Amino acid sequence: MVNYPKGVHGVQSSVKNQIKAGKQSRRGLTFGKRGMGLEDEINAANDYYVANHLAVIYKKPTPVTIVKVDYPARSAAKITEAYFQKPSTTDYNGVYSGKYIDFDAKETKNKTSFPLKNVHEHQVQHLANIVSQGGVGFLLIKFTTLDETFLYPAPDLVDAWMRLDGHKSLSYDELKAKSYQVEAKLNPSMDYLNALDRYLEDLASGVRTDRPGRSNQASDGSVNGASGDANAGGPS
Repeated sequence: MVNYPKGVHGVQSSVKNQIKAGKQSRRGLTFGKRGMGLEDEINAANDYYVANHLAVIYKKPTPVTIVKVDYPARSAAKITEAYFQKPSTTDYNGVYSGKYIDFDAKETKNKTSFPLKNVHEHQVQHLANIVSQGGVGFLLIKFTTLDETFLYPAPDLVDAWMRLDGHKSLSYDELKAKSYQVEAKLNPSMDYLNALDRYLEDLASGVRTDRPGRSNQASDGSVNGASGDANAGGPS
């Protein structure tokens, strides 16, 4: 049994991406997508990135306090009760292209919206703090029924959270317009660095801003002149 802290529930660019350029190491790892959840795909991609010297990104360990341990055998120990020491922030962090990266992974079965209740307020605050210090924060959101994954920048998350009071849902169309689609690949299946490259390029060129509520919008209401084409992979 794992006990959560109060208020937290257990539902829960000089350097380019060489994969995009086709410069793959022979020592790279090959991972199949079949039967893998979002976190499994991200973990596999991170292993690939490290093996090919593309990025150093890891899943954060969750600090727990062990309360009770059973020993069903002399050589085995089984943790039967533990407490989370504090609410978790985000799932992943590391370094890519000289920048500190921090993000969380979320999934939804909804086809038309993403419930903001899937994100905790302390996670939004954490990502806002990361961005304020010059880091790069975002969510990787997978619509499992549609089999589509998007890189949703932290500034837009903070803006949506404040605008919708953290309780409503963000429409699929708005999220897609403000995100960068992670295109399906074979090796690795979740090549999110490709989407991150596009986001970093837009930040560097001024197309995007790293401050909430200051996104440039086109006259037709689309964000940063983003195309509605699903293959566009976000603002261009």
